[in-house]
Parts: sequence; C-alpha cells; structure tokens
Amino acid sequence: MTDLKTLESDVLAQVAAAADLSALDAVRVAALGKTGSISGLLKTLGAMSPEERKTQGAAINALRDAAATAIADRKAALETAELDARLASETLDLTLPAPYRRKGSAHPTMQTMDEMVAIFAEMGFAVAEGPDIDDDFHNFTALNFPPKHPAREMHDTFFFNPKTNADGSEGERMLLRTHTSTVQVRTMMSQKPPIRIIAPGRTYRCDNDATHTPVFHQVEGLVIDKGIHMGHLKWTLETFLARFFETDAVTTQFRPHHFPFTEPSAEMDVQYDRSGGEIKIGQGTSWLEILGCGMVHPNVLRACGIDPDEYQGFAFGMGVDRLGMLKYGMPDLRDMWSSDSRWLAHYGFSAFAAPNAASGLS
Repeated sequence: MTDLKTLESDVLAQVAAAADLSALDAVRVAALGKTGSISGLLKTLGAMSPEERKTQGAAINALRDAAATAIADRKAALETAELDARLASETLDLTLPAPYRRKGSAHPTMQTMDEMVAIFAEMGFAVAEGPDIDDDFHNFTALNFPPKHPAREMHDTFFFNPKTNADGSEGERMLLRTHTSTVQVRTMMSQKPPIRIIAPGRTYRCDNDATHTPVFHQVEGLVIDKGIHMGHLKWTLETFLARFFETDAVTTQFRPHHFPFTEPSAEMDVQYDRSGGEIKIGQGTSWLEILGCGMVHPNVLRACGIDPDEYQGFAFGMGVDRLGMLKYGMPDLRDMWSSDSRWLAHYGFSAFAAPNAASGLS
C-alpha cells in the first residue's frame, strides 16, 4: 500500500510539473499507457487471490482514477493558459478593409423578364402561370393547330413516352410546352372575360444555334373583352417597346403572317441600326422582327368556351432572351446558359435593383 501512495505522489507531482500539453501527454503515457506504471499494476490483478484482489484492486483503481482526474484538470488549465496567451498576442485592426468577397448578380434573363412584367403590370395586366409539362390539347388542339402541323412532330417538340392505361393500351402522351400559350388556354377555360394577362415562363423546342436555345423564356399576352380590335394591340405593343427600350424613337411595322391561333396574324418589326457591332433600336433604316401577334382566332375562343360573336381579343408573344440580347448587346444567346462567372459579372445586375416603373428599369 505504501508503494501505491508513493507512486500516486510521484505521478501527481509530474502532472503538476508539466509545463505544456506535450509534457503532460508524456506523463499520461508513462502512467496510463499500455506499458505505463499504473497500467502494469492493473495487469497484476489477474494473478492475485480473491482476497488480495478485493483490497489491492480497489486501491489500484483509485490510483488510476486520481491520476486520470489530475491529468484532465491539468490539461484544461494548460489549454486555457495557451488560449489566453494567444489572445493577448493577437490584435485585430478594425480600420483595415474587409477581405474581398465576390458578389452574386441577377441573371440578364431574369432582369429582362422582371422589366417586362413591371411594364405590363403598370398597363393593367395580371401575371398568370401554368405547368411546364402539359398535354396535346392545351399546347396544340385548343390553339387550332391542325393534326398534321409540323410543330406536333418530334423534331420540333419534346415529347414524353406515352402513358400506359390500366388495360395495357397506350395512353396520353405529355410534352414540354412549346409556348406559354398553354397558360392562355387554361386562363380562358377557368376565367370569364374580361381577361388581361401576361404569361411569363420557360418554353422548350428542339432548336440550338446562336439565336435559339432548346430552353428559352417567353412572355405572352392575352386580352379578351368586348369590342377589342387591332388598334388596341398596336397601341399596347408600341407602348411596351417604347418603355422597354427606354426611347420614344421606336418605329414599328406590322407584316402579315400566319399563326394557327390568331386571325389576322402579324409579325412586328422594329427599326434599328447596326454599326460597330452594336444594335441600336430606334435608329437606322433596317428592320428587325421582334415578336408575333394577332387577333385571337374564333376557333380558339370556342375551344375555351368563349362566344366569339360576343367577345374578341388579341394575343402576342415575345422571347425574353432575345429582347435581352437586343437591349443589352449580348452577341450569342447560348452564352446565357454557359454559367461563365465572368460573363455573368459583365452582364449581370444587382440583386437589390429590382426594376419597377416608378424608379426605372435597367
């Protein structure tokens, strides 16, 4: 027992004398390690008689616990002292500039769409939305597309595999909408006139070049009411373009065109000048097609449950990405999907500068 007391005194003295964590760990290994002095005593318990083990075991375990407690307390004290010393030696100059952190920015497509929504909202249009995945009826049939129209083919539209009915027969085939006109159909079927909406969103077509991407953004508009005519359509679009391009010098022209869902149909051009590799809207003598429009076809109104003898309407659709390219001088539409941080830093917008009609757009 005297030897245990002596060993305990020696170990506790070594713990107290440890000047740093490294020295303390050496004491711990010498006492409690696999070959340590106290660990060696614990190994002798197996060779003792039951009476000896009862008395010696309690004393040895008490020695081990005392050493472990002393080591833990000393370690905490050394760590606290080390932290205090480090804090005392370190200083922070609050006058130094903070490290530079890269800022995120609003994507030009979202900025352009927000600008368009802000303008049309000021003109009294509500925003309507619908699903990206839709059916043939809302995307084609209700919009007066003939059964053999090229847009219904695989080379122009992304189709899903047909559903399988419970009896094993082939069911309905869903698709990725090719225009946000599907939202117009859903609105006309669920809401009675008068209707004045815009439908912004993503659309999908099998197309990919410098001015087209498989996924692109559209804003389509629809007005249904009594006595609506082409003059209302012309004023709406000319007012929008003047506000969007922030110039009263926008000159437009309408060219006859064909869309299944409008009659008469037209494409709208704006006058522009291209000099120095830059497109300037409202200048020059060249014409650039910018959107499609027309009076809603009577067949579309009937398909949506609206009497064409009582109500008339106009519709229009324009590409958000394309308008953004024209306004902000972006040469290639595909760059918008490149995820190049340098491109986004150049063409992006502050996330806090939300466009509105009162304080300005861009």
